[in-house]
Amino acid sequence: MKLATLRDGSRDGKLVVVSTDLTHYLDATPATPTLQAALDDWADAGPKLATLAQALLVGTTPTGRFREHDALSPLPRAYQWADGSAYVNHVELVRRARGAEMPESFWTEPLIYQGGSDTFVAPRDPILAVDIANGIDMEAEIAVVVGDVPMGATRGEAAAAIRLVMLVNDVSLRGLIPAELAKGFGFFQSKPSSAFSPVAVTPDELGTAWRGGKLHLPLCVDLNGQPFGRADAGIDMTFDFPSLIAHAARTRRLGAGTIIGSGTVSNKLDGGPGRPVGEGGVGYSCIAELRTVETIATGQATTPFLKFGDTVRIEMKDAHGHSIFGAIEQTVERFSR
Repeated sequence: MKLATLRDGSRDGKLVVVSTDLTHYLDATPATPTLQAALDDWADAGPKLATLAQALLVGTTPTGRFREHDALSPLPRAYQWADGSAYVNHVELVRRARGAEMPESFWTEPLIYQGGSDTFVAPRDPILAVDIANGIDMEAEIAVVVGDVPMGATRGEAAAAIRLVMLVNDVSLRGLIPAELAKGFGFFQSKPSSAFSPVAVTPDELGTAWRGGKLHLPLCVDLNGQPFGRADAGIDMTFDFPSLIAHAARTRRLGAGTIIGSGTVSNKLDGGPGRPVGEGGVGYSCIAELRTVETIATGQATTPFLKFGDTVRIEMKDAHGHSIFGAIEQTVERFSR
């Protein structure tokens, strides 16, 4: 089942069920008004939405044309957005870039921070920025949306709570991060609003690509129309999603609609930090990794962070080359009141 939220002038949009090929939709509001409402009562709303998905599949009900540009992030706002760092290779490289040591505990216990969830950016809306000197960077990730998770959840309970899977662009302002973290209180200004894929899908929709609490497919990241990253989301993921969810629920329960992110997808190559796509590697899911690799190789980072007018596209395709979630496609624009 694939779900999306369309613009309708309200904060939370209109929930629709989307066809597998992302071409048509059925209005889901007779069953449940919003995605958050569906997650709050999944036992009742889930089967109703599945019935609509089946009707869409067999073509027994009139449908509307689905256009990704009309979609908000599936949850335009959420009660909680907690982003992990499941790909420790990424953590190691980015910390090296800012001269920070890598504690051994990072390999045994996941990092996680609580991001801003009061507003998410629509997947085709711009990345608004005040100054490119802040070091604007994309971070391509996978995320899951969970139902209610009890405090102290087991791995099995965490896995059973996964309702939906999405893609993320977790924008970072690299120039602000070091000074902000040095204050000892975590990210805030350095993490503006994230954007999620036009469509969220249930794990069963992913078939065998969803196994072991991971999504085993390449995450396609393009920058200005050129391949930038093709890292496989199922490779080098040190902590799978049940582990991340259970970690987040260690001292609190998680409410339905909580979003848990994987952190930037990152692959090693032959034990090293990887190579750009143009050099036969799988590339990177953020610019910071490439800059770190450049520094390791030559002593200097040469690739700039995002500039006004740059366009980032994040997408994942199935084994037949069909888009699964639709695409996040954002252009960096200057913010003006």
